[in-house]
Formats: sequence, structure tokens, C-alpha cells
Amino acid sequence: MAKLKNLATCKPSEFLKQTNRIRKAAAEWLTATDVLSIRKNVPKLDEVTDDMSDAEKAEVNAKNRKMLETQAKANVMAILDAVMEEHPDETLALLALMCFVEPKDVDKHPVGEYLGAFTDLLNDENVIGFFISLARLGQTPMRMR
Repeated sequence: MAKLKNLATCKPSEFLKQTNRIRKAAAEWLTATDVLSIRKNVPKLDEVTDDMSDAEKAEVNAKNRKMLETQAKANVMAILDAVMEEHPDETLALLALMCFVEPKDVDKHPVGEYLGAFTDLLNDENVIGFFISLARLGQTPMRMR
């Protein structure tokens, strides 16, 4: 099975242009899927107060952990529904771009080729570090002087 080109295996001259295409598609994908809002779903936790005994505090903390765990699982399922069931075309378009495949041509390659390309991409610390840095930069507020 042929390996698809991806950001970890492309030429340096291709990297930035394709990264910018992916960035634009990812912004559209985030809006369409509403993943960021889904991630914000958190339960109302019980308050731990100073007048509680250590046993009561431990009980409340354990209950809060359980509620957070339950909500986190629900959030993951909602995200998977959003990206794979409600917005599969947008998700496939984004994944195709990561493999230098035009979104309209996504079905011209078998799933195995994509999986191999994503494994290469996810295992490349430099590429992942680059995307993490871009994400942090995007979250940094600009200061006016």
C-alpha cells in the first residue's frame, strides 16, 4: 500500500503553504462541529468548605471527580458524534488536507493509506510541537500599547 504524503514527510517548500490551508480548514471545522463548546460542558460541582470534616471533604471530592469523569466521557462521545456522524464531510476534508489530498478526492485512497499517514504525522514530535506552538500562539491575547 502506498504511503500518502503528509506534513511529516513533505518537502520543506510545501510545509508552510499546506499548514496554512489546514489552519483555515481547521477553523471552519471547529465552527461547524462546535467541538470547543462541547468541551466546555462541565457539571456543577459540590463545594468543599472549611467547616467540613476531612472525611466529608474526601467524600465531596470523590463525588466531584466522578461527576467530572462522567461528563468527560459524555463530552468525548458528543465530540465523536459531531465530527464523525454530523459533520463527516468537513472532518474528511480536514484529514485529506493533512495528507496533501484535495477534499474532493478523499475517496480515491483507501483508509489504510490515511491511517499510515496519520500515524507518521502523530509520531513526528517536530510537527506536533509546531502545531502545539501555533495553537498556543492563537490563544495568546494581543496587547495594545
